Amino acid sequence: MKRAVRDAGFSALIALGLFAPLIGLVTENGDNGLVLRARPIAVAVVVILVFLGRLLMLTRAAHIAAPKPAGPSPAMRRAGSALAPALLLFALVLPFGGSRYYIDLATLVLTYIMLGWGLNVVVGLAGLLDLGYVAFYAVGAYSYALLAENFGLGFWTCLPLAGILAAFWGVLLGFPVLRLRGDYLAIVTLAFGEIIRIVSLTHGPNGITGIPRPTLFGLAFSMEGGEGTFAGFFNLEPATIQRVIYLYYVILGLALLTNWFTLRLRRTPLGRAWEALREDETACRSLGINVTNTKLTAFAIGAMFGGFAGAFFATRQAFISPESFTFIESATVLAIVVLGGLGSQLGVALAAIVMVGGLELLRSFLSFLADQMGSPVFAGIANELPLYRMLLFGLALVVVMVLRPRGMVATRTPTAAMGPH
Repeated sequence: MKRAVRDAGFSALIALGLFAPLIGLVTENGDNGLVLRARPIAVAVVVILVFLGRLLMLTRAAHIAAPKPAGPSPAMRRAGSALAPALLLFALVLPFGGSRYYIDLATLVLTYIMLGWGLNVVVGLAGLLDLGYVAFYAVGAYSYALLAENFGLGFWTCLPLAGILAAFWGVLLGFPVLRLRGDYLAIVTLAFGEIIRIVSLTHGPNGITGIPRPTLFGLAFSMEGGEGTFAGFFNLEPATIQRVIYLYYVILGLALLTNWFTLRLRRTPLGRAWEALREDETACRSLGINVTNTKLTAFAIGAMFGGFAGAFFATRQAFISPESFTFIESATVLAIVVLGGLGSQLGVALAAIVMVGGLELLRSFLSFLADQMGSPVFAGIANELPLYRMLLFGLALVVVMVLRPRGMVATRTPTAAMGPH
């Protein structure tokens, strides 16, 4: 016990050195400019949490019983099989009972779920560490914006073109990195993501504005109403919520299509080749699998889904700029894939819900408590919570890696299994 306390104290000391300048000091506007203000209570809370967390982890490790059999229990299997249909049903009925805030939040979560499923092809199935996945997201967004701006094409016409162009860039990225593995591959993909974001033939830092919205069989969601609009055709009062709900179902359909396509594809010989490549590239070559084509298809298909999500992002925001596609987006999507479990579709969805939706709901709940109780403490935490988003993501990664090293959903049904003799 003394050793555990000493180890936890050492961890708390390291946390004090790390978080004292990050959390303990904040700049505020003063009479003569910026003023540096200390926040010792916030630092003390973080250090105490680190001490207790480390102590709990060491105590738990000392009292772990004999190793349990591998794989989930039958009860967990039944719960997992029921969870996916329940989430799907909840997603289908959400717009009928939720406010615009929750619909917008669900739309954002579904966008990250789709990005996570696309990156899961590259990282989870093929085992290729990609830190520049946001580049394909940007290619899809800019492809749709430029095609709509210069050629007057609609969203549904540009959507497959955006996916094809993103897949093309995925192949271009795949060729130079075929001989790279591990950290070297991650560095090159990271550089590729920054190149796409900064060096572009678009409007530069000014971005692209006025990106057209999608239509429903030619019916535009216009607040003016009248002929040729959704409200006019169905004889409804024009409202912004109609377009919001339509965009929600668009991204829901795209996410479900991504899930269906990847689940079917992983059962094909190509999907099994990806898994063989992930386990051992040398053994994969010895089996006669074309490693070059396998890597290129993984990059291309993962990039295609990123392009689809980027096109939707552009039409939803109606404005895009290089600041929309920073490395933080790639890190967030990669964290979702790792936390959910490499190769697990359900795990990626759960991780996106927790990391993206859960953080926003926590901020909303703290704001609600601040309004109800009149507490400036809760209001301050709610306002500063977005600033520490990546810190919370890192903490979540540490906790999950300690408790469940293979992710939230650590097991999945194998694509190929040996039959009875």
